[in-house]
Amino acid sequence: MSTAEQVPAPEYRIEDLAHVSGATVRTIRAYADRGLLPKPERRGRANVYGEAHLARLRQIAELLDRGYTLVSIKELLEAWDAGRGLRGVLGLVAELDGPWSDEEPSDLTRTELDLLFGGVQDDEAVADAVALGVLERVEDRDDLFRVPSPQQLKVAAELHAAGVPLTAITAYTRKLRRKVEDIAESLLAFTTEHLFQRYLDHPTTDAEAAEAAALVRRLRPLAQQTLDAELARALRAKATGHLRRHLAEEPATRRGLGEEERSRPPAVALPERTAAAVRELVGEQGAAEFVAAAVEREVQARRMDALTDRYRG
Repeated sequence: MSTAEQVPAPEYRIEDLAHVSGATVRTIRAYADRGLLPKPERRGRANVYGEAHLARLRQIAELLDRGYTLVSIKELLEAWDAGRGLRGVLGLVAELDGPWSDEEPSDLTRTELDLLFGGVQDDEAVADAVALGVLERVEDRDDLFRVPSPQQLKVAAELHAAGVPLTAITAYTRKLRRKVEDIAESLLAFTTEHLFQRYLDHPTTDAEAAEAAALVRRLRPLAQQTLDAELARALRAKATGHLRRHLAEEPATRRGLGEEERSRPPAVALPERTAAAVRELVGEQGAAEFVAAAVEREVQARRMDALTDRYRG
């Protein structure tokens, strides 16, 4: 063979491509229907595939092994075809698809789950938890669940142990989730406008995708810290104000009420001995503020204890 001669590029019928790639004929056709594979060359009544199709099938298989969905894979391959560079895009997608919490998922048997909630078997509550994503069923294991956030499940168990019905917990979780999703949407709109828009108004290069991935990595913990700080501030303000309003009813405000209104108990009632001791210590006018400050100090002390235990452990 002379140096001028070239080896022809391999060509495959769909059955041959399936054999070489390890994919099934049905899978190849499904990928083509989804737009994941370039169209084959038509020769007469036959479709002919080449090395580009084989390389694409291997890329798809690798990305599936790494946990990407077919929808995400299509977006990545479109980025590759647009010349944006697959490495940078993969890095960006990995940052976005990666965990946004340092919690590690755990597995729990149905028996362990029932014991966590006082030994009561409640199939309806379990179904609600699965629908919410608090629990995930493990394939081929009816008695085993994956717990994406053990901390969230522990909170639910503590609330139930304190007397909150499971139906109330799941209903409130749904309500809370809608509000948190609104907050997340607002945060994404804010960061897109001020930080990421410069990457979105043109085809992103490999370097720009890597830069955006690094920015996501830096900002991820800041979102959690901002929400933690704002939630702590709001709870402190609301709880203190709530307590002051209820304490103000007893005895100053309630003295001017009618007999029927006075007969209704206040929303928060301190033991009379405690209330008398507080009034003797700081006077009638300062009683509510003193109790609110005491509650705040106790909350802060418990928060410090919890942080100490967390980082000590």
